[in-house]
Amino acid sequence: MHDPVPRLPSLLEAVLSVGTDLELRATLQHIVDAAAELTEARYAALDMTDPGRDGLTGIRTAERPEQPQPPEPPESTESPKPPELPELPELPELIVPIHVDDEVFGDLRLAGKRDGPFTDEDEQLVRVLATQAGIAIGNARLYETARQRERWIEGAAAVTTALLSGESAADALMTVAERARRLAEASAGVILQPTEDGGMEIVTASTLDDPGDIVGVVIEPGSPVLEQLLGGEPVFIDDTATDPRMTTRVRHRFGPSMMLPLQAGGRLLGTLALPRRRGGRPYTAVERLLATQFASQAALALVHAEAQHSRERLAVYEDRDRIARDLHDLVVQRLFATGMMLESTQRRSAGTGDTDKDVHAMLGRAVDELQSTVQEVRTAIFALQQPPADAPTAFRGKVLREAAGAGAVLGFQPSTRFTGAVENRLAEPVAGRLLTALRRALTAASQRAGVSRVEITVDVTAPLPDGRAGVRLTVFDDGEAGNGHAEGGGSEGGGAEGGAGTTVTWQSPL
Repeated sequence: MHDPVPRLPSLLEAVLSVGTDLELRATLQHIVDAAAELTEARYAALDMTDPGRDGLTGIRTAERPEQPQPPEPPESTESPKPPELPELPELPELIVPIHVDDEVFGDLRLAGKRDGPFTDEDEQLVRVLATQAGIAIGNARLYETARQRERWIEGAAAVTTALLSGESAADALMTVAERARRLAEASAGVILQPTEDGGMEIVTASTLDDPGDIVGVVIEPGSPVLEQLLGGEPVFIDDTATDPRMTTRVRHRFGPSMMLPLQAGGRLLGTLALPRRRGGRPYTAVERLLATQFASQAALALVHAEAQHSRERLAVYEDRDRIARDLHDLVVQRLFATGMMLESTQRRSAGTGDTDKDVHAMLGRAVDELQSTVQEVRTAIFALQQPPADAPTAFRGKVLREAAGAGAVLGFQPSTRFTGAVENRLAEPVAGRLLTALRRALTAASQRAGVSRVEITVDVTAPLPDGRAGVRLTVFDDGEAGNGHAEGGGSEGGGAEGGAGTTVTWQSPL
């Protein structure tokens, strides 16, 4: 037996080297390299008892000068996986277990000692190294767990900040899927939501490739995994492609996967799925725990963002309703009172001299303008009272929507005036035909040159030529295309163009 004292510096150096790196993969490599150097072994490997626990597969070996080095693995978003290495040759071996917290982490295997068989001294040195290696591996595990927790906590905070910044519902789901995919080093981040027939559908997908063939995939009712998902239970899958519970048409593309409930306050918003590519490393227990916590936090953020959006919409609606009341209570009443005074003055000035006749005519025009202004303000009040993001269902709202659409093309907003109880007197078939005629008239106006003003009038008090009650739509623009002004004849429409502009009139019985 050799004297161990000359090898003591090498042992101390080896013991110190295994604790120089807190990253687990690097620590394991230091261990096998140090063991090979201490014993002058040509081959060294660390055979782990539970490779999946730490997300590490295969064995770690020291460099072997007699054999070419394995190629560098391709770049990937997933953690690098070492290449598969051949088994150690049929040579005398030295096997020493490594314990971490009273459990066997793995076996340190050495073979091919250059100057003969392994000695008791070699075994003693390796056992000392294995003891220090167990401590270093425990520290590396703690460090790796802390790093993972920090990343997931930062990711959850970033998602919460993004969701509460006012994103739309679709953007919010994409934010959750994208951030979770990166944190989990997954091939895809997928959001599924329940369907009306009891299944679940992929509504959002974040992938490195085009996600178009993933969005819309449905887990049909009756799927073995569906009951767990709809019940808000997490599902962990070792291999999506071969698991009999998975039935979707894209399952063959993926390997290990986590399917986590997005649930808050007893309400299931959907499921967050994080599949890795086929052959990818399995998820560790720590990763499963952190991803589950992330999904719970993301679901809570989604609910808060939805509530915040609803509060903001309500605040806008309440503010618009207040403005509408102020306009009605102050502006309209004052305009109406001013119009009454002008009408009274106009009647007093009637039947007098020419000068007074001019004043009478001016007063008449002022009264007409005031009446038009009152109608415009009432129309604005009605528009303000509509829910901010809802499609209008009342006839007035539909007319205003058509006018707003035309305004985007014209570059200015057409004026709109309603006469009579349009909501109560217009039946649905007539209203539909009137809206069609309005669209055609506005389209024609937008195509004419020199249009700077468009006036829309809907009058349900205008009788038809035969005396029946009817509705009249008039669309006037000041374009340059016409040479006259006329009203359309017949019960279903008509139109004409004029030199002072173009007027299209549509009439129909009520």
